[in-house]
Amino acid sequence: METDGVATEGGPSEDVPGRDAAEQHVPADGAPAEGPGDAPAAARGIFGERLAVAERYTELLATAGVQRGLIGPREVPRLWDRHVLNCAVLAELLPQHASLCDVGSGAGLPGIPVAMARPDVSVTLLEPLLRRTTFLEEVVRELGLDNVTVLRGRAEEMIGKVAVDVVTARAVAPLDRLAGWGMPLLRPYGQMLALKGDTAEQELADSRSALTRLGAVGWSVISVGEGTLETSTRVVRVEAGESPGGVKAATRRAKAARAGRGTREGGRGGSRRRR
Repeated sequence: METDGVATEGGPSEDVPGRDAAEQHVPADGAPAEGPGDAPAAARGIFGERLAVAERYTELLATAGVQRGLIGPREVPRLWDRHVLNCAVLAELLPQHASLCDVGSGAGLPGIPVAMARPDVSVTLLEPLLRRTTFLEEVVRELGLDNVTVLRGRAEEMIGKVAVDVVTARAVAPLDRLAGWGMPLLRPYGQMLALKGDTAEQELADSRSALTRLGAVGWSVISVGEGTLETSTRVVRVEAGESPGGVKAATRRAKAARAGRGTREGGRGGSRRRR
């Protein structure tokens, strides 16, 4: 069982048939003995008017998230600092009214904290596993996050279907593999933001050739949340050029576009025949 907010983008699809409505409902109680505690002072500055929403999300991670194996029980006392705020400070890096896809979203980290901190940003939570997308859909509905969409699938299946300004990921895969999944989902000149912690510099050094093949034109390791969080968040930022994902991704996007046009034209032709 994968926990602590770790989502495996390339893992097998997981169907959970036959679960009743009571089991799939996000419970309001059932918290472990030690809860996440009160929101730190920094949370008010980050979430503003949405602080109560962030508090409820943290409660859901500590209860339903633990019960469903998305968060490890030992993580509950440090949910605010290590998970929710650590992710929310990515909001500092986003342009106004950006579109964002959180690849391998798992328990919604970093996508949901970013969506709460930046209601102007349109967030897609992309996750291949059914038990996780079920959790995400329930959380998004309960929190009333109208800037968030949950999408079930693997990133490689979404080329030509999803095109965003920013791709985010946390604890999904090594950087070179992650870039292979995330870069093709970017619009030209978009950016991928990968939370990597202490491994950031080494992963970037090991991945530069792969990033170049995937259409990246720039990359750097940056810290966000300095002066706000006790420990800042280390992020690898990869900037895409004109053809994010490289030649193969461009070919797949063009093929998807042609297929989409053919479907639309076929539909119009069918309507004419019916008349």
